[in-house]
Amino acid sequence: MLDTDQEVEVQRDPLSGLPISASTPLALTPDQKNALEHILEGLDTCPILLHGVTGSGKTEVYLQALAAIIARGKRGIVLVPEIVLTTQAILRFAGRFPGRVAIIHGDLFIGERYDEWRRIRAGKVDVVIGSRSALFSPLPDLGLIILDEEHEPAYKQSEHRPTYHAREAAITLGRILQIPVVLGTATPSAETFYRAEQGEYSLVELPGRIGAALPPVEVVDLRSELHAGNTSIISRLLYSELEQVLRLGQQAILFLNRRGAASCVLCRDCGFVAMCDRCDVPLTYHSTERILLCHYCNRQSKVLYVCPQCTSPGIRYFGLGTEKVMHTIQHAFPSARLLRWDRDTASNHRAHQGLLDRFSNREADILVGTQMIAKGLDLPGVTLVGVISADIALNLPDFAASERAFTLLTQVAGRAGRGDEAGRVIIQTFNPQHFCIDAASRHDYHEFYAAEIEVRRRYGYPPFRKFVKFTYSHENRRRSQNEALLLRERLDECIERLGLAETDVVGPAPALMERVRGKYRWQMIVRGPDLHPLLRVIDTPGWEVDIDPVSTI
Repeated sequence: MLDTDQEVEVQRDPLSGLPISASTPLALTPDQKNALEHILEGLDTCPILLHGVTGSGKTEVYLQALAAIIARGKRGIVLVPEIVLTTQAILRFAGRFPGRVAIIHGDLFIGERYDEWRRIRAGKVDVVIGSRSALFSPLPDLGLIILDEEHEPAYKQSEHRPTYHAREAAITLGRILQIPVVLGTATPSAETFYRAEQGEYSLVELPGRIGAALPPVEVVDLRSELHAGNTSIISRLLYSELEQVLRLGQQAILFLNRRGAASCVLCRDCGFVAMCDRCDVPLTYHSTERILLCHYCNRQSKVLYVCPQCTSPGIRYFGLGTEKVMHTIQHAFPSARLLRWDRDTASNHRAHQGLLDRFSNREADILVGTQMIAKGLDLPGVTLVGVISADIALNLPDFAASERAFTLLTQVAGRAGRGDEAGRVIIQTFNPQHFCIDAASRHDYHEFYAAEIEVRRRYGYPPFRKFVKFTYSHENRRRSQNEALLLRERLDECIERLGLAETDVVGPAPALMERVRGKYRWQMIVRGPDLHPLLRVIDTPGWEVDIDPVSTI
């Protein structure tokens, strides 16, 4: 007789429902073999920078390194910057180590996270893969830490305390446990590559793409397009290449790192600009939902047809976003099947997987998206990548702006030509002579790094000086300003009293976006060769203190 009162424990598996296929190790190239041997011999505390171009086979090196340490009775942690953007990589790990992979990230349901944590602690898995918090998993017999896309700012936790950088935490843990730590990337951060140059890290390179060449890149000067009378966001060359892709039944990716249809709503009669009433930022028009949206606090407003200030009907929508790109392409190529991939269309990993499956299954010809489509996707049908505007990331007032722009351009260019057909890349820009654009057009990281590190040396940016960013937020603007001025006085006094040479304070000043979610933000940056003596004595109640910030915005 069946006992209906008997309890049966059911494990909640975040990998259930995903198309996992068992896989076997691939034959390695000589460069991959060298990298693998270097990792397995890296039993000291020196981190290993695995610098490989896009498509060079870094993931296969990770997989075989994990298999080797598992054979030695050890286990491994693999960190990825954003779990929702790396579904393909997760499937490869799960297929290589079936039933022995746990997933840890912030999008898991509480029950899923609890069950995964228990499996990890009980030693029922050999590999933990996840975002930065996965580093703290209670995995016994840890023998290897891999940090993929080490350059990504997402590894820095700045939103909550304690603030930390997963890369630095992983390196520290590796030194404590005396195990190898691998930092993998096609575009190392300037700080990481500098440390490799100085001998603090061991450098291993994968200079060639496996089975194919890197796609040629052509840069289009948008100033010339305007002079020729082309006011469209699509250059003549990109239009021609898209025509060819559609004619041959291939696929294309169009990249623009900005959501929405228009980034500014303006009255042409009185100059009124639609602003968020809680943040000092213009509202973005989203045509699909027909709303005005703040990208900082998510507050929505109704679409404007007349100016609320002067009652004129002269409201116009200016600027550029992924929705506008979609509308332009639909008008130019009415028969093309389009998909849009950004935060508005994919807010969780299941939605990401759905979009990826649709495009992989050739249900669309052209994929339009933000930085989400630049990272880690392996889409053999893509033969053309078009960058609508390379200038958005390049023109931010941040010490790392050039690095971020180069990284995005290199990563998105790497999506082209991964299958049997050759790929090509078109970058549209108003600034074609910038060293970042020039280096990206040749897939030349070393050229970019040489120029970038000189800029940082000249202005005392990291890695040559340490940065600490202080931010004060309050509903009252005067209160924020006064607190900032008082802290500046205390910082100056402490620097003088401690005799800290080559240490100075920049600011205070309002943040780039001064008011966010109803609070006014004031900031200052302290720069110097060693800021620990200052941080030990300075009292900063109510302040956000970000050591080694990944951005100064």
